[in-house]
Amino acid sequence: MISHILVPMDGSEMSEHALEYALEAYPDAQVTVLTVVGEPSSMWGEASGLALADDLEEAAQEHAQPVFDRARELVDVADGDADLETVVELGHPVRAIINCADDYDTVVVGSHGGSISDYFYVGNVAKKVVRQSPTPVVVVR
Repeated sequence: MISHILVPMDGSEMSEHALEYALEAYPDAQVTVLTVVGEPSSMWGEASGLALADDLEEAAQEHAQPVFDRARELVDVADGDADLETVVELGHPVRAIINCADDYDTVVVGSHGGSISDYFYVGNVAKKVVRQSPTPVVVVR
């Protein structure tokens, strides 16, 4: 029985579909939305601003807040009673998802996310998660 699900969300439409699927397919499960904020570097765009923050964890939480707000909206539309947790991790998305996956019964991930340039630069996160995850992965299109 699947009772605890990890749904990585990056603010993309596909990650929203993944959350919607998880809520519909596993209505009694506890859902955790994970957002990964890139470690500060010149290659990570918006996240590079984290390098200037006095409190890195607080800045990461603020960076993730719009994704969490949207996740809560989707939960309210699907079923306002769903149990939703949120988690922010710093680092590379695939590593962060894989490191967290062991604590869940399954991972539900969108087939791709972000812009087309993100897809080519970062690679296919879903494909890497499927290959490396210690728990089953559901990929949603």
